[in-house]
Amino acid sequence: MELTPRRFRPSGYTIAASIISVGGLLNGYDTGCIGAVTTMPYFETTFGVLSPTIRGFTVSLIMLMGAVPSFFSGQLADRFGHLHIVMAGALVFTLGAILQASASQLSMFLVGRALAGIGEGLWLTNVSVYITEISPAARRGTLVSLPQFMATIGVCTGYFTCYGSIHIDSSFAWRLPFIIMGVLAVILAGSCIYLPKSPRWLQINGRRGEALRVVERLGISSAEAEKDIFAPSVENAPPKPGMTLRDFSVIFNKQYRIRTSLGIFILGMVQLCGIDGVLYYAPTLFTQAGLPAGTASFLASGLSAILMLAISIPASLYADHWGRRTSVITGGIGLSACMFVIGSLYAADGVHANTGAGRWFVIVLIFCFALLYVSTWGIVAKIYASEVQPAKTRAAANSLAQGLNFFTNWLVAFATPIFLAHSSYGTYFLFGGLSLFTVVVLAMFMPETRGQSLESIQDAFHAPHWAWQMRSIVSSLG
Repeated sequence: MELTPRRFRPSGYTIAASIISVGGLLNGYDTGCIGAVTTMPYFETTFGVLSPTIRGFTVSLIMLMGAVPSFFSGQLADRFGHLHIVMAGALVFTLGAILQASASQLSMFLVGRALAGIGEGLWLTNVSVYITEISPAARRGTLVSLPQFMATIGVCTGYFTCYGSIHIDSSFAWRLPFIIMGVLAVILAGSCIYLPKSPRWLQINGRRGEALRVVERLGISSAEAEKDIFAPSVENAPPKPGMTLRDFSVIFNKQYRIRTSLGIFILGMVQLCGIDGVLYYAPTLFTQAGLPAGTASFLASGLSAILMLAISIPASLYADHWGRRTSVITGGIGLSACMFVIGSLYAADGVHANTGAGRWFVIVLIFCFALLYVSTWGIVAKIYASEVQPAKTRAAANSLAQGLNFFTNWLVAFATPIFLAHSSYGTYFLFGGLSLFTVVVLAMFMPETRGQSLESIQDAFHAPHWAWQMRSIVSSLG
């Protein structure tokens, strides 16, 4: 009897998570492109040579504008659904990409970046929450890490797009990346028409029948669905439709305050380690360390992106095998060490452009820093910020956390070229100190959540924790 081999078919939730993660790819692609674009000769011919302040503002404007809609995109998703808001954000981003690609004046280019930022602010939070809500507990870490993995692919692709396009003998050299971004944004918007809605969103909005059909389409087992999606819970009661500012403040009520604060803290502080300074300005950092300007520093940036992509694959696949606390603590210690050593080398005048081993130490440590980030903090932060929130506050709390993430991202991207122009070592000491502070706080207050259902995670925040007990003791003694 001849046996027919079984064909591998990925589950519906894996396919949906992979498709919506194009939002992460688009975010990473812009990150990989924009810093390099602003140093291209034809960009400078079109807009003039930008000062460190104007360059920082131009690069980071997308993040500053992204912070604005992030604060309320969760409430919009509660009312209209995650996919509709992702689609709206992608269409706004498309318009921004068109303006950037066709700009002949810096003001027009800045308007395009502002619109692109508004689009990103609408979709980024909702991409993570959507994947969190369609994923079974056993696969949630891996699937929620997909947008970050795709962002790493985007950074890599962006660097090499610029490495290739810089040789084009026209302004198309810097316009091409934005044309590609516009195409990706259209793909993201179109995919939202065909993806299934979140079954949790359908359930809390009284559409159980539709939720059951979506669960079947996603390939989630009925046992898992009854335990994790349809289980009644006070904390998972539906948010009020059309939440007001007063209703929004519920995320800071006593029973939710610690979870909200953890989500805000982790998404805000992971950016202050300086990763966006490294990603946006990698060619500048490598040039400062002694590599020739132009293609050599671009190639080094591309090599770092390839290594980041390579390490992101096992990091994403094993996100549900490593503890969240382990990744945060070990990764943070490594990130701090890289920044402190680089700062010390510059402070001791041990880095010279043409001689000595100092410059190679700096280059290797920049590689190590980027690799550590994408394999630890870059993956864990968004997973954790989404999964610790109950359904009632998940969208609103994540919106606030993502808004702060955008703001701190903007702060780093804006300030890095200014800091580097004034001090070659102070920037690294600052980022190293902030990373170490983040490790200490999270080591004290962050309970483990790996492998638990979204609903059972909430029990961890009702159990006594040594740090909270110690705080109570100190308060009583005071």
